Amino acid sequence: MPDAPITVSVDPRGLATLMLNRAEKHNAFDDVLIAALTESLDRIGKDGGIRAMMLASVGKNFSAGADLNWMKRIAIAPEDENIRDARALAEMLRALNDLPIPTIALIQGAALGGGVGLVSCCDVAIASDAAVFSLSETKLGLIPATIGPYVAAAIGERQARRYFLTAERFSAAEARRIGLVHEVVPAAELEITARRMVETLMANGPRAMREAKSLIRAIAGRPIDAAVIDDTARRIARVRATDEAREGLAAFLEKRKPSWSG
Repeated sequence: MPDAPITVSVDPRGLATLMLNRAEKHNAFDDVLIAALTESLDRIGKDGGIRAMMLASVGKNFSAGADLNWMKRIAIAPEDENIRDARALAEMLRALNDLPIPTIALIQGAALGGGVGLVSCCDVAIASDAAVFSLSETKLGLIPATIGPYVAAAIGERQARRYFLTAERFSAAEARRIGLVHEVVPAAELEITARRMVETLMANGPRAMREAKSLIRAIAGRPIDAAVIDDTARRIARVRATDEAREGLAAFLEKRKPSWSG
């Protein structure tokens, strides 16, 4: 559907590819795209046959963040509509951040404002060396509010203090230095690098990766106290008793590939 704000495809291995499809608007968000993303992420998360998801976009830019015409329109709406609209964006980001399967973002061109939020919500981020980034909200008299928790978790409070306030543009190399992206590659190698990452993920236990994501959410930022120690002990005791773990251990000892590797 060429006019759809996003497209979704799933290959035989269980890799879902979600593409932002508003190239003429630099893949900027509006209420239609936000609703479509939320619905697609919910559907992907509930599909037990999908093992990983790649988030990418058509055109020369990853995402310019919020569609300014939409923002201008909603800014003069009644307060309850304004809040409802902001919550829809916040829920879309939460859905991406909490997706139970591994997620990979591919960033080409510009990732601005909310586009940085999308990158921050993904587990792995791979950028073209020509990509540029900016938390540009303060230039417009706005703030990076709904994306803020995810961006701050990705880059840390110290870097957030700079980039939330300055709205300056920074390079892919700087994005890697501050922890926003994991790899920076030549533009021609962006998709190839992503495919390699997918192969790495597909070699791992599908349930184990879901459990690992749940573990991260449970322990991140928490002190290593008795409750955390007890929780992690219970998690590994539960997981190693699963059929998947038994198969993984047996495959390793027998020097063969586990069943999920095809």
